[in-house]
Amino acid sequence: MEYISTRGGTRSLGFEGALFSGYAPDGGLFMPQNIPSLDRDTLRRWSSLSYRELVKELCSLFITAELVPRNTLNDLIDRAFSRFRHKDVVHLSRLKDGLNVLELWHGVTYAFKDLSLSCTGQFLQYFLEKKQKHVTILVGTSGDTGSSAIESVRGQRNMDIFVLLPKGLCTQIQERQMTTVIEDNVHVFSAHGNSDEIDEPIKELFADVDFARKHNLMSLNSINWSRIMVQIAHFFYAYFHCTPSLDTTPLPVVEIVVPTGGGGNITAGCIAQKMGLPIRLVAVVNSNDIIHRTVQHGDFSLSKSVKATLASAMDIQEPYNVERILWLLSGSDSVLIKTLMEQFSASKSLKLPEDLHRKLSETLRSCSASDEDIVRAMRRCWEENQYLLCPHSAVAAHYHYSQPDRAHLHPKLSCFFFLSSIPRCCLAPASPAKFQDAVLRAGLVPQIPPEITALTAMETRSTPLERGQDWAQVLRGRIEAVAQQW
Repeated sequence: MEYISTRGGTRSLGFEGALFSGYAPDGGLFMPQNIPSLDRDTLRRWSSLSYRELVKELCSLFITAELVPRNTLNDLIDRAFSRFRHKDVVHLSRLKDGLNVLELWHGVTYAFKDLSLSCTGQFLQYFLEKKQKHVTILVGTSGDTGSSAIESVRGQRNMDIFVLLPKGLCTQIQERQMTTVIEDNVHVFSAHGNSDEIDEPIKELFADVDFARKHNLMSLNSINWSRIMVQIAHFFYAYFHCTPSLDTTPLPVVEIVVPTGGGGNITAGCIAQKMGLPIRLVAVVNSNDIIHRTVQHGDFSLSKSVKATLASAMDIQEPYNVERILWLLSGSDSVLIKTLMEQFSASKSLKLPEDLHRKLSETLRSCSASDEDIVRAMRRCWEENQYLLCPHSAVAAHYHYSQPDRAHLHPKLSCFFFLSSIPRCCLAPASPAKFQDAVLRAGLVPQIPPEITALTAMETRSTPLERGQDWAQVLRGRIEAVAQQW
C-alpha cells in the first residue's frame, strides 16, 4: 500500500512515511494510491465485530504486515483503547423518534479525536522506538484536537509536541485540558487569533523544507492520514448497528450524519463509501458554512470572517480535508486538484468545475445550523429522552429533527431535504460535559464528571502569542531551544 499526494508532485511513500508527514512537500495531502474494495461476504463477516476489531481489520488493509506484523498491530490498537471508559470503546444510544446517536467520546478527553489519536500515538511510538528517532509534532486546534494529541504522546521522550490554541475561543474545559498538562515534552501556546489564523504559522514551518527536515516536523491534525484511516471504522460500526438486515439485495442503505469542521470525519465516510459500504452521507455544519455552500452551490470560498458559535470546534473556514474529497471524486486527478487548490490558496475563492460539483452533490448532502437551531435540538432531545447532547452533536440532531418524515419543516431552514424512511445515525463527537455554557443556554443542567471538575484547581502552563508578533518566528525559536536539550 503506497501513499501519494493529492497534488501529484511528491514521490509515493509507505504508511510509515505518510504517518510521519504533515502536508506533502508539494502542499497536498497524502492518500492511499488505491482504495480497497470490500465484497458482500466481507461486510457480512465484519458485521458481528466489535469497534475495536473493526479498527484492527481496517488498519490491516492500509498498513502492510511486512511493516507492522498483524499481531503487533492488534496489540498497538488494544493498548490505544485501554484508557477508554466504555467497555465497547464507543456506544450507540437509540432514542425516540428514530434518533440514533453514536457516542464517540468515551476516551480520556471526552472527544472523538481520542479514538484516532490514541492509535496514531501508538503507531508513532512503535516506529520511533524501532529507529531511535525523535520527532517534533505541530498541532493547531479549534478545541479538541490539541488535548487528544497531547494525551496520545505526553511523557514520551522521543516526541515533543507544540500545540497552538485560539485563546478565549475554546471552552474553558477544552483549554484547561491542554494547559494543565505539565510535561517536559508538551508545549502549549495560547494565540490571540482564530482557528484558521493559527494554522498559518504551522503551514509556514512545514513549507520550510530544510527546517522541517532538521527537526523531523510532523502533524497530528487530520491532515495526518493515520487519523482518517482509524475514523473509517466509525462508519462501518454505525452501519452494522443501524442496518435492518444484511440479507437483502442490494444491501440496505443507512444515512450517517456527520458534524463537520476540518472535514476529517466526512472524508473517512467518503472512503468507507468508496470501499463499498452502502451509506448516504450528510455533512452538517454550523454558521461557518463553507462545506454546505460547496455541496449546494459549488462555492468553495471564504466568508468575511469566522463566526463564533456554540459548536466552537467547528468554527472553521478552511476545511483542508475537502481537498481529499475532491481528489477522490475527481478520479485521483492530481493535476486538476493542484490547479484548484492553488487557485483557492491565492484568492480564497473557488467555483468548482460543474462535473466535480455534480459528483460532490451526489456523494454528500449538507445542512447548516444556527445557534438557535442547536439550542432547540439540545432542548428537544432532553425533553423527549432525558439525554444531553453537546452542541456539535446537536447540529446532527437538528438535521434529523428537521426531516419531513420526522418533524415540521421550518420555512426558512437552510437545509436540503428529501423524504426518506431509511435508518439514520448521528455521530456524536464530544461529551456535553465539555460544553457547559451551551447546556446552560439551552436551559438544561450540566452533568459534570469528577475528572472535568478537577481541572479547575490544577496548575496551568502556556505561552501567549500576541497579535503583531511573528508567530512562526516564535515557534521556530522555541523548537530550536528544545532541540538543544535532546
